[in-house]
Amino acid sequence: MLTEVFQTKHNTAPFSQIKLENYKPAFEETIAKAKAEVDEIINNSETPTFENTIERLDFSGEALDRLSSIFFNLNSAETCDEMQKIAQDVSPLLTAFSNDISLNEDLFKRVKAVYDQKDRLTLTTEQATLLDKKFKGFSRNGALLSEEDKLKLREIDTELAKLKLTYGENVLAETNNYQLHITNEADLKGLPDGTKEMAASLAKSKGLEGWIFTLDFPSYLPFVTYVENRELRKEIAIAAGKKAFQNNEFDNKENVKRIVELRHKRANLLGYESHSHFVLEERMAQNPEKVKSFLNDLLEKAKPAAQKEFAELTAFAKELDGIDQLEKWDGAYYSEKLKQKLFSLDDELLKPYFKLENVLNGAFTIADKLFGIRFKEVFDIDKYHNDVQTFEVLDFEGELVAVFYADFFPRKGKRNGAWMTSFKPQYIKNGVNERPHVSIVCNFTPPTETKPSLLTFNEVTTLFHEFGHALHGMLANTTYPSLSGTSVYWDFVELPSQVMENWCYEPEALALFAKHYLTGEVIPQQYVEKIKESASFLEGMATMRQLSFGLLDIAYHAKVQTIEDVKAFEKAAFEGTSLYPDVEENCMSTSFSHIFQGGYSSGYYSYKWAEVLDADAFAYFQEKGIFNQEVATKFKDNVLSKGGTELPMELYKKFRGQEPKVEALLKRAGLLG
Repeated sequence: MLTEVFQTKHNTAPFSQIKLENYKPAFEETIAKAKAEVDEIINNSETPTFENTIERLDFSGEALDRLSSIFFNLNSAETCDEMQKIAQDVSPLLTAFSNDISLNEDLFKRVKAVYDQKDRLTLTTEQATLLDKKFKGFSRNGALLSEEDKLKLREIDTELAKLKLTYGENVLAETNNYQLHITNEADLKGLPDGTKEMAASLAKSKGLEGWIFTLDFPSYLPFVTYVENRELRKEIAIAAGKKAFQNNEFDNKENVKRIVELRHKRANLLGYESHSHFVLEERMAQNPEKVKSFLNDLLEKAKPAAQKEFAELTAFAKELDGIDQLEKWDGAYYSEKLKQKLFSLDDELLKPYFKLENVLNGAFTIADKLFGIRFKEVFDIDKYHNDVQTFEVLDFEGELVAVFYADFFPRKGKRNGAWMTSFKPQYIKNGVNERPHVSIVCNFTPPTETKPSLLTFNEVTTLFHEFGHALHGMLANTTYPSLSGTSVYWDFVELPSQVMENWCYEPEALALFAKHYLTGEVIPQQYVEKIKESASFLEGMATMRQLSFGLLDIAYHAKVQTIEDVKAFEKAAFEGTSLYPDVEENCMSTSFSHIFQGGYSSGYYSYKWAEVLDADAFAYFQEKGIFNQEVATKFKDNVLSKGGTELPMELYKKFRGQEPKVEALLKRAGLLG
């Protein structure tokens, strides 16, 4: 059943029919099927052409890709011990298959034969990009290596795949293993009622009196932001900071060292100076020197502002509570207090205007105004959990654009954070434009017995961010699956997501969805002005924090080195960006999943890089009007629909008419002058 085209509405995944024991045999069968498809290409007696080699290769393994996306998406959103065990079993099979292709000499010979005559072929831009991508897919993955080195590469890749899985499982286990159980209500002074109610219902579900707080963001963040009891804030903050850094069975220190070591070995084997040199060859930034220079240039501009802000925050804490030294567990608390003092604005004041359903409908309305698509909730598409909502996305003629899944609340077996993913890509085959199935997964404040899900403003921008990624996937319109949707350079992929966040600050957009959940009153204008004013509040400190993560990432990956002590290494990397005193028992590297489990190694800088792109892009919208059809159409036609069919800078220039300017970001962040 998992190996065939699904006999379901829009060929959607039949989640309720899948049994865990189906996965491994299905992987074995679809891998065999994909191998047979590749063998057909290799054994073709005709001269290699773009159509019989490059195109066929891109469309091969369709059933395996579909199965992998279903399985690994659920392993992030709805996992269990048994599923994690299957992941450990099938990951080596997938790595071996991937290596079987990228190290296959006969296949590479055919690809190279086509690549060598590319100047004589009449190819579209998309076809030329695909040819280049396929050739590099081989050369960057060992096709030019000796047999002995190919074997070494296989061993490295297999070990890395397992290490990354283990790393992620350890972080999830440490997140799930901690709870702060409070029985004295006085300890919760300052905490909003909604969060308190959520903590009480969690305690009740575990058969306990009182309140339970966890390291899941909707529980953790309000606690460190509002609870007056400094010792309790310290306790939960230290618990969050020492995930997988506790010398227990879930410790990730050795995994970090080994992942870094293997990544460098792999890069060296392929002829690159370091892992960063390997990764950045396929990014807009091109090399680690350019990344360091970009991060340090921003740091130079942000640091004076960050130090000034930190001094103001320290003085404020001293004046308010006699605190001499601000610690990490004080940051969110005093920032929120200072924000309230300066702007008389806090999340609790704003949340009633951000009922989840209204915010989601607001995102839909904005997408309709900009790109001419509408969202219709449907109840006859299978889903993997009751919380998930399903939508058909239709164009103005009522034709299907995409299937959209939305999964908003935390639960056991779902990893922290927020992400967009896809269960089926878009592509054109045999004259049929196959439409994508796209999903966003978040961990928002859930509804309680007395209140609907009311979002913090940060959660509102997160929803718009992930929705921006989703639009990139949904509006894709390319021929080849490997170039479709979000299949773009990593430092370009955040542009559609980050640019969408800008609408959350615009009165014209907020009027569409920011309505009081009880009275229906539109958010007052003075709140909107304060949201805009407070957007750059402590922006210097926030920028410095992001830059510190980017610099840590590059420190690990831009040169080959032996790391004796993960904590000492991290401390040295953070030296130029530290504002708070170090907490000895905490270490970020052991739970920095973006770079050690996800795909952001040597790429964390791309958040800031994309901010430059998004600030510059939105400046264009502001210039012409935030719902201007001409600008929106240019963005849709040159960015959202084009995927990875051309170099990102070329696509950006077609949309904007020029390269992006860093000044747009500095101006928006209040860091100019």
